[in-house]
Formats: sequence, C-alpha cells, structure tokens
Amino acid sequence: MRVAGGMKRWLGWAGGVVLIIGLGVWFWRYRAAHKAPEVTYKSAPVEKRHIVAKVTASGTLSAIVTVQVGTQVSGRIQKLNADFNSTVKKGDLVAKIDPQLFEAAVQQSEANFLSAKAGVVTAEAQASNADKQFARTKALHDQNLAAQADLDTAEANVATSHAAVDAAKASLAQSMAALHQAQVNLSYTNIISPIDGVVISRSVDVGQTVAASLSAPTLFTIAQDLTKMQVDTNVAEGDVGRLEVGMKTYFTVDSFPGQRFFGKIRQIRNAATTVQNVVTYDAVIDVDNSDLRLRPGMTANVTVVYAEKQAAAAVPNAALRFRPPTALASRPDPSARHPRGGPAAASDAAEAKPVWVMRGGQPQSVSIHAGLTDGTVTEVVDGDLNVGDQVIVDASGGDAAPSSTGGGAGSLRRLF
Repeated sequence: MRVAGGMKRWLGWAGGVVLIIGLGVWFWRYRAAHKAPEVTYKSAPVEKRHIVAKVTASGTLSAIVTVQVGTQVSGRIQKLNADFNSTVKKGDLVAKIDPQLFEAAVQQSEANFLSAKAGVVTAEAQASNADKQFARTKALHDQNLAAQADLDTAEANVATSHAAVDAAKASLAQSMAALHQAQVNLSYTNIISPIDGVVISRSVDVGQTVAASLSAPTLFTIAQDLTKMQVDTNVAEGDVGRLEVGMKTYFTVDSFPGQRFFGKIRQIRNAATTVQNVVTYDAVIDVDNSDLRLRPGMTANVTVVYAEKQAAAAVPNAALRFRPPTALASRPDPSARHPRGGPAAASDAAEAKPVWVMRGGQPQSVSIHAGLTDGTVTEVVDGDLNVGDQVIVDASGGDAAPSSTGGGAGSLRRLF
C-alpha cells in the first residue's frame, strides 16, 4: 500500500513537471511566433559631390524671321520661279498668277476713265454756254427787252450746268480710283519675295487655282537666315523662376545623337500656354547655325544650368524622403531643433529637414538644411552630418513600411 501511495505521488509530481515544461515550451514558441522581426536598414554614405542644378525642357527649332508669302488676288498659278530650298532675294518674282482677267479689268477701267474725262469736258462746255446765255438774258432784261421768267430760267440753267460739272468731275475721280484698283490688282499677280532668305515650304503647283476671297492663301514660307536660329521651349511654371535672360544653354537633337549644341536665352515670354493642365512659358534661345546642320522644326531637348557647387557634402534624395518605422517615428520631431550653427546661421531661412543616420548601430535622427539638388543628391548646407556618415535611405522588416524612393527631380523640387 505504501508502494502504491509513493507511486501515485511520484506520478503526480512528474505530471506537474511535464505540464510546467509543456507550458514553458508553448509560451516560448508563442513568443517566438509573435515576435516582430528585426528592422533592416539600407544606408548610403554622405559624400563630396559636384552638384549641378539644372532645368530641362523640350522645344522646337525655327528661323528667327519666317515669312508666309501669300496672294491677295484669286486666280490660276501660271508660273513658279522658286521651289523648296531655293535661295531668293528681296524683290524677286517667285510666282505669277494668270493676269488676263486683271489686264482686261485694267483696260475696261481705262476706257471708263477716258469716258469720264470726256464727260467733264462736255459738262464744262455746257456750263460755259449757260453762263453766256445768262449774261445775254440779263442784258436784255435790264433794257426791258426780256421777261423776268426768261432771266430766271437762264439763271437756273447756270446753276444746273455747274452742278453737272461737279458731278462729271466726281465721276472722273471714281473712274480714276477704279483704274488704280485694277492696276494694283494686276500688280498683285506678281508674287514678290519680301525678304532675302530660303524657301522652306511651297504650297501650290503650276495650274492650281487659289482663292483669296476670305483670307490670303499661303504660297511659300521663307526663312530669312538659317545661319541664325532660335529654340522656342516649353518651360514648366515651377522652373521658369530659375531662368534669366542671358543664361547659357545646351541642347541635343535626335538627328545628331550625342552632340551638344549651345545657345543663350534671349527672351522669356510672359504669355502662358496650358497643355493638359500644365502651365508652361516660352523661353526663346538664340542658336548659331553657321554650319546649317540644324533645320527648322527639329525637336530640341534643352538643358539650362542655373547653379552648381564643387565638392559639396551631399546626401541621396532618398534619405530626405525616408520615413522611419512607427517606433522611431514616435520620438520627438527633430526638425523642431536647429542644426549646428544655431538660430543665427544664414541657412536658417530655409526649412530644416530630418534625416536618419546610423550611429553606433542604431538609427538616429538629425536635422539639416538642404541646398542645391540635381535630382539624385542634395547638398547639405549645414547640420549634424559629416562626410562618411551613413544616412538611411530605406528600411525593411518589423513594422517598417518601404519608403518611397521614386519621383525624380520633380518630387525633390516639391520638398524644397
């Protein structure tokens, strides 16, 4: 009986130990399963960099002066003396419209003019005769040899005849104006080049009829001087404030890959253009084209360097966009504290930016003032950072959400 009792007690103790061990194993596994994984940080060093801040835009090449040559009269194209790429001088005959109808109109106007001229002579002769008739009638009336009615009639004839002279002269002036108009229309059948230049476009062929009833149709487009061209660029409103007249630029065109062409900003126009809700302004760039390699209408990819720094301490832009895990983010906001240099530092005019740096194996927040950016890295004007420090650009694991590292230069401009 004692053996049986001892056995029961032993089994009870053994069961208790097994239960305790089981609970311990279960608790250990539970904690291991619910333990947050460690956060892994990706970092990049603070380096000395040559930072070039620039504005990029697309534009179109064109001649500085381009004239569209049209016609002010309708008719059939009789002759073309210029073609694509023809070199013309001011006053050259570049096209001829069939003049037959206009020559006939001039002849008719000349006949009307001669007729009106003869009408003036006739009216003046009749007026002279009426004056003489009135003088005779008045003399007879003074001698009581003519009635008052005859004198009144003679006086009315004088007034009528002189009015007829005025009407004949007015008709002569009208016919003279009609003749001049017919002559001008005839001269318009000669299409003359208004400038020295090169024909870059021809819109008609011989035998084609052009109508100028509503607007003057364009026959040729002439560029004055292709050795001097311009680029009309579309600069976004967020970038136009960085540009100034006189800034040097360079650009590339698809026709000559890898080659840079240089120019200078001549004008920044105030007229805004809105395309797909984007407001842009035209920055006009003068370009030397002495070798005539550039052609009107080419698309230019323009770059304007507006600032640069040599050997500047720089951090990757991803470090400025990095957002820390929840545990770190709950710490006090370091951006509220001034970086090294104190409140009197010159850079305090800019907003302080928080950056996370690895120190002693742990992430630590520091505050910096950012300067120039080239879209990849940003200058550190001042702050508690040194060259070689490892700034955090991304984090994974734990409760860390992947930080956004995209966005390019446009996103960076919104940061500053």
